Amino acid sequence: MKTLAPYLSLYRRHIWRLSLGILLAIVTLLASIGLLTLSGWFLAASSLAGVAGLYSFNYMLPAAGVRGAAIIRTAARYFERLVSHDGTFRVLQHLRVFTFSRLFPLSPAGLARYQQGDLLNRLVADVDTLDHLYLRVISPLAGALVVIISVTLGLSWLDWQLAVTLGGLMLLTLLLLPPLFYRAGRPAGEALTQLRGQYRTQLTAWLQGQAELKLYGTEARYRKALDDTEARWQRAQQQQASLTGFSQGLLMLITGFTVVLILWLSAEGLGTESSPDALIALFVFCTLAAFEALAPVGGAFQHMGQVMASARRVTQIVQQQPAVRFPVAEMKPYNTLSLSIKNLCFSYESGNPAPALDDFSLEVAAGEHVALLGRTGCGKSTLLQLITRAWDPQAGEILLNNIPLKNWDEASLRASTSVVTQRVHLFSGTLRDNLLLAAAQSSDDRLTEVLHQVGLDKLIDSQQGLNVWLGDGGRQLSGGELRRLAIARAVLHEGPLMLLDEPTEGLDAETEQHILALLRQIGRSKTMIMVTHRLQGLDHFDKICVMDGGQISEQGSHHELILKRGRYWHFHQRFTL
Repeated sequence: MKTLAPYLSLYRRHIWRLSLGILLAIVTLLASIGLLTLSGWFLAASSLAGVAGLYSFNYMLPAAGVRGAAIIRTAARYFERLVSHDGTFRVLQHLRVFTFSRLFPLSPAGLARYQQGDLLNRLVADVDTLDHLYLRVISPLAGALVVIISVTLGLSWLDWQLAVTLGGLMLLTLLLLPPLFYRAGRPAGEALTQLRGQYRTQLTAWLQGQAELKLYGTEARYRKALDDTEARWQRAQQQQASLTGFSQGLLMLITGFTVVLILWLSAEGLGTESSPDALIALFVFCTLAAFEALAPVGGAFQHMGQVMASARRVTQIVQQQPAVRFPVAEMKPYNTLSLSIKNLCFSYESGNPAPALDDFSLEVAAGEHVALLGRTGCGKSTLLQLITRAWDPQAGEILLNNIPLKNWDEASLRASTSVVTQRVHLFSGTLRDNLLLAAAQSSDDRLTEVLHQVGLDKLIDSQQGLNVWLGDGGRQLSGGELRRLAIARAVLHEGPLMLLDEPTEGLDAETEQHILALLRQIGRSKTMIMVTHRLQGLDHFDKICVMDGGQISEQGSHHELILKRGRYWHFHQRFTL
C-alpha cells in the first residue's frame, strides 16, 4: 500500500464527491437486497394466504414497498454512476496534471533513457489504470462491508442466530477472497502492464521506422518480435480472464452453500416462530441478494496487481529529482543581454564518453550576432541547450549580463531567450493556438503581421485564416513551412537573446535570404547566436566561431577568417565552388 499512498492522497481533493458515490452505491445495494427479499417474502406469503386470506392479508403495503425499492434502486444506480465516474475522472485529471508537472522539469536529462512511446504509455495508460483503485476496490469493499453489517442487524430482529451465521459467512468471504485472488492475479496483472507498455513502445517504433526497416531488410524480424510481444500480452489477458471466471464460480459455490445452509437451519424455526412459513423465503432471498454485493470483490483484487504495477511505473518517473534546479526569486527583466562562457566542460552521461564541450570559452557582447559553424557532433547544439539550462555543465560557468546562469529563475530565463530548435514542435490545434504559445497576449493583427514577415502568407490567405487546423505535428506543412513557423514564434516572443539552431534548414535559397534578412532586421538590438552548416549570409555576422571537438578552433569576422585562410576559408572555398 506504500506504493499507492501518493495516489490515495489525491482522493482527498474530491472526498465529498467520492464519499457520495460510495453512499449511493450502498443505497443501491440495500435497495436491491430489499427488493428481492421483500418480493420473495411477498410472493410466498401471498401464496400461503390464498383466496381465503384475500381480506385479512395486507397486499398493499408490501406491493408499495416493492415499487419503492425498485424506484430507489434505479435512481440510486443512475446517480451513483454519475457521481462516481465524475469523481474518478476528476481524480485522474489531477493525477495526469500532477504526473506531467513532475515530468516536465525532468526534461531532457531525466527522460533521456525513456523512449517516447514508453513515456506516453505511462502518462496515459498507466494513469488510466489507477481508476480501478476507486471503482473496483475502494467502493466495492466499502459497499460490501456496510451491506454485511446492515443485513446482519436487519435479520437479527427475526432470528439473531441465523443473522450472525449469514453475516459471519459473508464476512469470512470478504476477508478471504480478496487476498487470495490478489496473490493469484498479481503475476498476470503485472505482466499485462509491462507487456502493454512494451507492445505500444515497439508498435510506435515500428510505425515510425518503416522506411529504415524496409531499407535494411529487417521489417519481417521486427514484426515477428512485435507479434511475439502481442501473443504474450494475449496469454496474460487469457490468464486474467480465466481467473475472473474462477472467482465468479467460487463465489457462486459459496453462495449456493450458504443458501442451502440457511434454508436447512431456518426450516427448524425462526426466532419464536416454530412454523416460519414465508419467513424462510425472506431469509433465502435475502441471502441470494446479499451475496451479490460480494460479486465485485474477488474480481477487484485481480486488478490490484495491474494497479500496483502501473503505480510503480508512474512513481518511477514522478519521484525522480530534476537534474536542473532553478531558484524561486524572480529577476528583473533586461532589454539587452551579454553572454560570457568560461572554461565550459560537458559530457552526456549515457552517450559518447568523449566530452561534447571541452574547456569551451566564448564572449558575446550585448547586441552582437555570432554564428557557430562546424561539422555534426562538434557541440554546437549542445552549447545552445546548456545556455537554456536543459543540462548543467560538469565544469565551467555561463553568465548572462555577468550573472551566473544558475542564479536565473526559470520564468525570467525563458522570457529572456527566444529559441528556434532543429525539431519544430506543433500541437494539434489551430494556427493561432500554436503562435500564442510564444506570446499569449498577441493580437490577431500582430500574428498576421509576423506570418507575412516570415513568408507564410498562404496559411492566412485561406478562408479559415488563423483558425486553420494544423493537425498533429503540423502534418500538412512542409519542412520549410515548419521552420518559418518556428521563426515566427521566435519573433513574437521578443526575448533579448535569440538562439537559433539551423533556422534556414530546408528552405530554398530565395526564402533563406529573406529569412536571414528578417532575422538581421528584428535582431538589431538583440544578442543572437546562430548554429548553421550553411555559409549564406555569414558575412553580416559580427563574429563567426568555427568549432571542432567541443572547442573553438578559430573565430573572427567573415573577412578576418577569409584572410587567415584557415578552416573557414576551406569551407568557403568548397561552398563557392
